[in-house]
Amino acid sequence: MRTDDKPLSLPGGRTVQEGISSIRRMLRGAPPFLQVLIIAAVLVVGTAALPILAVAGLAYAPFAVASGRRGVLASLSVAVWGLLVVSVLARGDGNPQLPQVLLVLLPFAVVAAAHAGALGRWYVPCRTVAWTLVWSVPVGSLAVRLWPDQPFIGVAFGWLIACVALGWRLAKSLQETREFNRQQARGAALAAPYGWPATRTPRPPGAGESRGPGPPDAGTRPGGTRPGRRTDSRRPGGPGRVSLMTDMAGQARAADAGRGQPGADDQDAAAQPDITVDEAMAELDAMIGLTAVKDQVRSIAASIEAARRRAIAGYGTDKPMQHLVFLGPPGTGKTAVARTIAKIFYAFGLLDSPAVVEAQRADLVGEYLGATAIKTNELIDSALGGVLFIDEAYSLVNEGDGQGDRFGNEAVQTLLKRAEDDRDDLVIILAGYERQMDSFLASNPGLSSRFATRVKFPGYLPAELLSLADLAMERRGEVLDPDARPVLWRMFEDVGRRKLTDELGNARFVRSLLEKAGQARDVRVMGAAAEPSAADLVTLRGDDLTKAFSELTTRFRGYGETPTLESALAELDELIGLEPVKRQVHEITAQLQVARLRDRQGLSSQPPARHFVFTGPPGTGKTTVARILGRIFAALGLLVRPAVVEAHRADLVGEHLGATAIKTNKLIDSALGGVLFIDEAYALYNEGYSGGDAFGSEAVATLLKRAEDDRDRLVIVLAGYTADMDRFLRSNPGLASRFSVRIGFPSYTPEELTAIAAVIAEQAGDSFADDSMPVLDQIFSQACADGRVDELGNGRFARSLFERACASRDVRVAQLGERASAADLTTVAAADLLAAYRELSGR
Repeated sequence: MRTDDKPLSLPGGRTVQEGISSIRRMLRGAPPFLQVLIIAAVLVVGTAALPILAVAGLAYAPFAVASGRRGVLASLSVAVWGLLVVSVLARGDGNPQLPQVLLVLLPFAVVAAAHAGALGRWYVPCRTVAWTLVWSVPVGSLAVRLWPDQPFIGVAFGWLIACVALGWRLAKSLQETREFNRQQARGAALAAPYGWPATRTPRPPGAGESRGPGPPDAGTRPGGTRPGRRTDSRRPGGPGRVSLMTDMAGQARAADAGRGQPGADDQDAAAQPDITVDEAMAELDAMIGLTAVKDQVRSIAASIEAARRRAIAGYGTDKPMQHLVFLGPPGTGKTAVARTIAKIFYAFGLLDSPAVVEAQRADLVGEYLGATAIKTNELIDSALGGVLFIDEAYSLVNEGDGQGDRFGNEAVQTLLKRAEDDRDDLVIILAGYERQMDSFLASNPGLSSRFATRVKFPGYLPAELLSLADLAMERRGEVLDPDARPVLWRMFEDVGRRKLTDELGNARFVRSLLEKAGQARDVRVMGAAAEPSAADLVTLRGDDLTKAFSELTTRFRGYGETPTLESALAELDELIGLEPVKRQVHEITAQLQVARLRDRQGLSSQPPARHFVFTGPPGTGKTTVARILGRIFAALGLLVRPAVVEAHRADLVGEHLGATAIKTNKLIDSALGGVLFIDEAYALYNEGYSGGDAFGSEAVATLLKRAEDDRDRLVIVLAGYTADMDRFLRSNPGLASRFSVRIGFPSYTPEELTAIAAVIAEQAGDSFADDSMPVLDQIFSQACADGRVDELGNGRFARSLFERACASRDVRVAQLGERASAADLTTVAAADLLAAYRELSGR
């Protein structure tokens, strides 16, 4: 028993552990065939340990095959299973015979062959051994047992099947080796013209579950890896991305070094930043909101990576450059995302620089025809190798007066030509509002084909605005007073409810709000008598934010008006008559409220109706109800303001074709955020014109498109006589589908007209004499009985009758002069009403 801690020593002073390590190194360095013979000799010598080794091999073999172990021990563990099958199926009288010995040697021979040459490089050896022995050993062993008199027949069967299996697998590996070499050479030739790195060797085709990692040089670069090369492991599609621009610069340096001259490309590469795709994508992910935009940019990066791999694998591919269109309101990060996309293309080696050249119409259009093309070409030349970002691109086609924009068209034509000619060296991004950009792209077929990829930028939600504010204050070194944060949240929630976020500028609104609040804080702090502390100089209070918010929002029409739902419905209920209309408006209000509640709880709901048709005779309160409907929508946060813009055919139709669409769009723009009320809308469809009403049809088509595009920012009400509106709605299928909610306005009864007249007189500070009330009832009853109340105008008839009666009274009272009393000046007599009725009715 040893009492010291010294390790056991071997002759020569080496320890046992050193001796074992030396034997392992010698074994690993030996050829595969010699490894098999050495291990077989060890097994023969160590017969005493054979049962233990056999059990270990039987247990290790399934794991080795499943996990694709490539070592010799893994193959030998599979061979142990072959030995077990031979011992069970081909056992004889207990004395070893030559046929049995030959079958025992078969698994070891298969192991040696599986590790040899191309077969060992292309396929996992232990799987080759298992696949071969499954076919050969059972057949050979059973044949030996079935024909004991001719045992060599069974041995021959087993060896023959093993040779056929190995030969077929070897032939397949040699064939794929030749195909791999051809693809490698082809990939180098195809990749070179497009700037793809051709020196990066891919895995052999199909390498994976049943094959090895390919040739020894797979994944290496001639001359080794360049020191300092940046890699990252978080790329789309797998680990190990290398900045392709860096690789190309390294190749240029190697070529220049071979010539013994300093390379110009080396200087350019040194001047450019070393950016990886992951760094660019991380910058994109750090942006607040824009989930859909981020997903689309990731798909663009994935397409570029797929094209790169196809080129390297030897498949022909074009350089995956594409021009883009950014659609969305201002302040939604379009310029920031353009800079990120420039970095992505640059990191992939497709662009020479991550620079972005920003431009607008003034940077492309010249002062005279001919100068525009020169100016546009110079701008594009300055952006070559990077990204050209043109904001408000729709302004290049300015047809505000109905005439073509020759300067803008010249810029567009030049832009289209260069977009095609320089597509391998330039990415162009056109940006602007979605509706205007749709019209701009439709103005020229070449725009839609060359700028086919569209990325939509949504407006920011209130929570995202608050996150932007937190980020901006952190960068500015400012803090919010604890009581100011709820104030800021209510502001963002208010502009979101009123759909004012886009008009205010989204992220730009946040920046402007904080800047103006900072100015208000500075005035407050410096105007105080006490010396301000360091905390006072950087802290924003609720009052500072409120002042800034008021200054930024007062320019929006109707923003100060804050109607409540209760006041709007009370105004509706106070109207005289119109019971069916009141009931239907209450139902619409309930539907809007339920839809809002379902949205807040994450439940799906049908979008509420926003466009309506009011049918009925004139003077039945259609315009008044439209105003109340606007107040209801504004109170529920579905409109920015409750204002109503009233219009007729003349307000929509232009003097010539083409001008109508412009005029209609301007009218709709003026009503955005409120209600557009088009009275006598049936006049837009006039059957009296020969060949159809082209002007009215153009106005209707524009109206339908805007009704759908701006359904979240606009309520449109079409009004008119019932029969005429039925004919108008049948004239265009889109009208009936987009204006599906109809509200019918009935004619007033005599009692309702009398009540209306009394309310009008009270609002004017006048009254009717006691003997005039029966006359008033008689006049309205006679008009309704004769069927003339609609012709006379219903409620307008009551107002006109009162106004005419007042005029008759004034003529009568004027003769009294100074003797006229207050009652004389404010009382309408029966004679005044009769005189007014005769004048209005022509009787």
